[in-house]
Amino acid sequence: MSQQAAQVETLFLHEHGEEFLVVAQRDGDRLFHAVLELKATDAGPRPRRLRVKDGADEELRSPDQFVDLARRAARIRISQQTSQPARDRVREMLDAYQLDAKVVRTCRLCASDGRYSPITSETAIESDDETICPDCAREQLDRELAFKGSISADARERLEDLLLEVQDLERITNLLSGQLDPDLTKFDEISATVDEVDPVPVDSLNLHPGMQQHLESRFDTLLPVQSLAVEHGATAGKDQLVVSATATGKTLVGEMAGIDRVLNNKGKMLFLVPLVALANQKYEQFKDRYGDMVDVSLRVGASRIADEGGRFDPDADVIVGTYEGIDHALRTGKDLGTVGTVVIDEVHTLGEDERGHRLDGLISRLKYYCERGTTEASRHGRAGDSGDTQWIYLSATVGNPGQLAEKLRATLIEFEERPVPIERHVTFADGREKIETEKKLVKRAFDNKSSKGYRGQTIIFTNSRRRCHEISRKLEYSSAPYHAGLDNRKRQRVERQFADQDLAAVVTTAALAAGVDFPASQVIFDSLAMGIEWLTVQEFHQMLGRAGRPDYHDKGTVYLLVEPDCSYHNSMEMTEDEVAFKLLKGEMEPVVTRYDEGAAVEETLANVTVAGTQAKRLNDRMVGEIPTKHALGKLLEYEFIDGLAPTPLGRAVTRHFLAPDEAFQLLDGIRKGLDPYDIVAEMELRDEH
Repeated sequence: MSQQAAQVETLFLHEHGEEFLVVAQRDGDRLFHAVLELKATDAGPRPRRLRVKDGADEELRSPDQFVDLARRAARIRISQQTSQPARDRVREMLDAYQLDAKVVRTCRLCASDGRYSPITSETAIESDDETICPDCAREQLDRELAFKGSISADARERLEDLLLEVQDLERITNLLSGQLDPDLTKFDEISATVDEVDPVPVDSLNLHPGMQQHLESRFDTLLPVQSLAVEHGATAGKDQLVVSATATGKTLVGEMAGIDRVLNNKGKMLFLVPLVALANQKYEQFKDRYGDMVDVSLRVGASRIADEGGRFDPDADVIVGTYEGIDHALRTGKDLGTVGTVVIDEVHTLGEDERGHRLDGLISRLKYYCERGTTEASRHGRAGDSGDTQWIYLSATVGNPGQLAEKLRATLIEFEERPVPIERHVTFADGREKIETEKKLVKRAFDNKSSKGYRGQTIIFTNSRRRCHEISRKLEYSSAPYHAGLDNRKRQRVERQFADQDLAAVVTTAALAAGVDFPASQVIFDSLAMGIEWLTVQEFHQMLGRAGRPDYHDKGTVYLLVEPDCSYHNSMEMTEDEVAFKLLKGEMEPVVTRYDEGAAVEETLANVTVAGTQAKRLNDRMVGEIPTKHALGKLLEYEFIDGLAPTPLGRAVTRHFLAPDEAFQLLDGIRKGLDPYDIVAEMELRDEH
């Protein structure tokens, strides 16, 4: 002990009942700790007994050894939690040996456990009306987290960083119950940025008088992304990939080009979107804006069931459609007339696992149709059919815009302005707590108006239609569910009510994130899943981009309500808290169309059905790499083609967008004489697993 004493840097004393805990420390490490008893003498208090602790055991030492230890220590410290009478006793005892001691602020939990942990105003953390050290605060936080189940390393790191930042344990543990402390929930802020672009005056556009007059009645100058597109040939027939954040005016680029070409007798316009809800919305917008100049028709995938067409008029000047609706028309040999302009909205869909290959195939098939139509038209000398089709691709989220523009053979128009700043917040809550949190957030937003006079309105994204209705029922302010299961009339009513500020919130599925035009100030992620799949970084950015519109709001607000250790299907490898920080920190992924064997066979069959012997040329110019020779071999093996023509079975398979395994499951059920409903139910169950 004398050797240790010679090397002691700090001797620390802390009141422990009638006794004192003694800790000897060097280089931040505890050499030993002991219990010191004092006795009263005529000369004042003196050491009576020193019990050195060794695990659960104690070893009795001479009280003189304490004095020797104290004399050799570089400094002596007394804990601030030691009472004043006890401090006085210790100091009187040390004075007798000409030793000084200072009172220091320390962690009580450490001191009670025989550790010396001095704390300062920078390191002290409030906990239950006392201050403790960061290590003890982390331990207490870990105990709280244990009640919530497992939690990802990123989520734990986030909470620990906040703990050290705000130095209040209770405020951090409150976050785990969905409490809204904006200083703590705020993850970051995406600043508003404004690129310097000289605005193009609308009266300089020199468009068809009808379109020119229409635009001049709405605007004096074009927005920056529109100006850039016009400067690079959008209204002169040039193919473009326009990449710009939500609410920056991309759609008008396609409208200007397409409507102008229609009015100048350069062929009709196709405006294509991934979802029926978007197509319905765009159809109504086009009718309202341009219905006095052009005929507008709608072609969605639903019309392929009983192909009456409904509102679909193939001779219309403007056809708004879903990818699938137009692809079905091509696969079944419908005549769409002469196409002058094709606008592909949400073109980043090319990178999605399920729909990417179908959009890739559609673009190639539609290009083939347009080229063939132009050739036929010029051969027959029909007026107004000259010139190539113009292609305009629109997206808010592309990680590799230059590469994608090259693949699509289009000029890249990239504009990175964000009209308003977006604050991104993260808090933790389970499924029940999430709805209570959503109530507060929706109310807080709707009770406040922006400087432009608009109430704050909210889009809540969740992962199922049932959850949409559950949340909407429980919100205190007026709200409505909005998903693909509602008919068009109900969806339009919700859109109108939201636009009129009659609704505080809409609750929608993530599947409707793309392009749905709700001017919301706030986006809440009730779930980070789309069905049974986690959101991609692209989808996440697309959805959070709905928060904040420059004409309505001063800023956008995004809340992620994260349930630690949660997943929505047993096929999900990650948990919601892991996904949250992956999305928040994630880089935009490149848009790449990938083909497995089923996708390659499906698209090659569709290309054979549409183009026959030209199918390889269609395959070769698709964005994704497709193994044509292997796919043709499989089509022959499956008896979907005969030579380079589809068999009746092949036509049925491609008409109904079936993957090969789905086709074989259907055939097997039919051959066994199963009830059609049972076959479909079995297929649905298989998809679930």
